[in-house]
This record gives sequence, structure tokens and C-alpha cells, in this order.
Amino acid sequence: MAAEEDLIERCEFIHVHEDIVAKVTENMPDEETLYDLADLFRLFADSTRIKILYVLFESEMCVCDIAQLLGMTQSAISHQLRSLKQAKLVKSRREGKTVFYSLADGHVSTILNQGMDHVQE
Repeated sequence: MAAEEDLIERCEFIHVHEDIVAKVTENMPDEETLYDLADLFRLFADSTRIKILYVLFESEMCVCDIAQLLGMTQSAISHQLRSLKQAKLVKSRREGKTVFYSLADGHVSTILNQGMDHVQE
């Protein structure tokens, strides 16, 4: 830890590569965008929500089917689906009295696939 602190302190006295810093600063998203991105990734930090997303990756399903498949209550699944829907990760459609859920778009599939590829490396 002391070596890291020394390096950080010494960095203040080392030549700053102003061209690189300027380029990165120019391309850096604003704080609100970064906050939204962090909030999105927070949703992926819950294993129940990940399970639900993977279920929906395979097939459109209703709350009852998801609850049965994951061995959870419909209430617990509904709660998680509400969060995922607010984040625009899942969408729903009504057929009679039944509401079916699916992944919102291809971006969600891509995030799941890339995340899985990363953890399986």
C-alpha cells in the first residue's frame, strides 16, 4: 500500500501527457450519463435479476412460468420485473389477462452474452 501511495504522490511530479488527457476529457461522458450507466450495471448485480434475464433470453414468459422455473414466489418475480422494466431491460405485452415478458431489445442480449463470455474466459 505504501508503494502505491508513493506512486500516486510521485505521479503529481511526473510529466502529464496533456494531449492524452485532453482527448480523454473531450470524449468523457457527462456525470449524469455516467450515473445512468452505473445504475444500469447495478441492476445486473443481483443474481435473481440475472436469472430472470436469462430465462427471458430463452423465451417470452409470464410471471407464473418464471416463478415456477426459478422456484420463487410470483410476488418476488413481479418485484424484480418491475425494476427491470423501469430500466428498459424487459418489455411486456398483454394477451387476455396474462402479461408476457421478454427482453427489451438486442442490446440486453448483447450485454448478457458479452458478460458470459468474459466470466468464462
